[in-house]
Amino acid sequence: MTAFNDVRMRVKPGQEEGWLAFHRDRALAPLKGMRSLNVVHTGDREYLVVGEWDSMAALAAARPEMIGMLDSFRNQLEDLGAGLGVTEPRSGEAIISRKP
Repeated sequence: MTAFNDVRMRVKPGQEEGWLAFHRDRALAPLKGMRSLNVVHTGDREYLVVGEWDSMAALAAARPEMIGMLDSFRNQLEDLGAGLGVTEPRSGEAIISRKP
């Protein structure tokens, strides 16, 4: 069943262009089972990175690679507060999927 992950992040002032370039240009091939990557601007320097996956198993298998990617730009992110650190990740299986 299709799975999704989303990660909320806030980019430090002056770091947005480099952070966006990383996501625009990075190789997705190492993330086996990833169908799509979307970056959604949700507020002032705040973004959601949303991945669509073949399955929860594929998503779980890619976590070490995703953590490695995060580590490469972690210094560009602000702490979100409330004990979250620099990211607020979530993931799960799609239970409704519709297209017009």
